[in-house]
Amino acid sequence: MPRVKGGTVSRQRRKKVLKLAKGYFGSKHTLYKVANQQVMKSLMYAYRDRRQKKRDFRQLWITRINAAARLNGLSYSRLMHGLKLAGIEVNRKMLSELAVTDAKAFAQLADAAKAKLNS
Repeated sequence: MPRVKGGTVSRQRRKKVLKLAKGYFGSKHTLYKVANQQVMKSLMYAYRDRRQKKRDFRQLWITRINAAARLNGLSYSRLMHGLKLAGIEVNRKMLSELAVTDAKAFAQLADAAKAKLNS
């Protein structure tokens, strides 16, 4: 009885990994063993960073809102509290967009928050 060889299945599996490793530096895109290790690590990074991205963007939005709020004489936390008291529901993404692109509109929101905080 002839011995079992990998044949097309093994080749297809290796080609799939090497295709995923396209563009990697050095032997990581040519040698199967090294490429397989790097592809597995890359997939782990991708999985982790899909979750990390949400945290990173929220952090960026808060930083931008805080900077704009301080230009209007408020801290970030006081601005957010004032907006909540005023019943203004704008998410952080939109607030940061306003802070960057439309300073007047952001100033109006900040004034509304100030008014509610003082009353």
